[in-house]
Amino acid sequence: MSATLELVAGDARVVLAPAIGGAIAAFTLAGTDVMRPMPAGAGDVRQAAAYPLVPYSNRIRDARLTVGGVEHVLARNFGDEPGSIHGVGWQRAWQVVHHDARSAALALAHGARGDAARAWPWRFDATQTFALVAPDARATLGVTLTIRNRDDVAFPFGLGWHPYFPRDAATTLAFDAGGVWRNDANHLPLAHVPIPPAWNFAQPRAIGAGALDNVFTGWRGHATLATPGHALATTLDADSACRCVVVYAPPGRGFVAIEPVTHETDAFNREARGAADTGTRWLPPGAAFSCTMRITAMHSPAA
Repeated sequence: MSATLELVAGDARVVLAPAIGGAIAAFTLAGTDVMRPMPAGAGDVRQAAAYPLVPYSNRIRDARLTVGGVEHVLARNFGDEPGSIHGVGWQRAWQVVHHDARSAALALAHGARGDAARAWPWRFDATQTFALVAPDARATLGVTLTIRNRDDVAFPFGLGWHPYFPRDAATTLAFDAGGVWRNDANHLPLAHVPIPPAWNFAQPRAIGAGALDNVFTGWRGHATLATPGHALATTLDADSACRCVVVYAPPGRGFVAIEPVTHETDAFNREARGAADTGTRWLPPGAAFSCTMRITAMHSPAA
């Protein structure tokens, strides 16, 4: 792993990896993992504890983006996947602009020239700020992600995060949402449906062995994770801009990703085709937009 930054408050510790996608590499409380830790020496951001999603979340169908009747061909940035995924922030080095014992700020400038224009056709700056507090027997990591349009025209955008949490067969998840998207074979939206019983986490329940990689809509901005007998319970909160949450729980893996995001998958293209309520936002030249998530760990009474 390249150079890291450390935040410490009480018994809580956070490690950041600016050069690896502006990622969070670790978050622990009293030595126990709150988030899935990035392995020592790892250089793949997909092994991180969390990384930012900017200027969009999830997939753009066939790596083609239609804006104002103009089609932009984007780079395929994820192996053999036919689309583009998660924007550019997770695949770029971020610069450190501030760091002290309990806080840090990272910055990214996207110039949209040459190959960079195929990643995203418009210029923008992004910042992430991190703040760690540890009152009493709990710790909260707050992360704010901001995008500013440095181009001459407005463009569609979205923000989010891809945080991973430890999981075993007994780990329970709870969150409230209004609906969910079923996917096609390429993990793109196929049908928006009421949440089926097997995916209903309105009350805490074990995640189970089935595969999940779906966008839940009408999310209330709050989720909880707990593992019976383990030392910690975790809550994730996001502000009202994050109206969707992606749950990624591949079978047989020791993690679950709970992703607060501002829009549905392939939202920009779907809006261009007339779909409503996709979560697409437009950023005028010079304008900025921010959203915040908070991850709180506390000692579990059940332990």
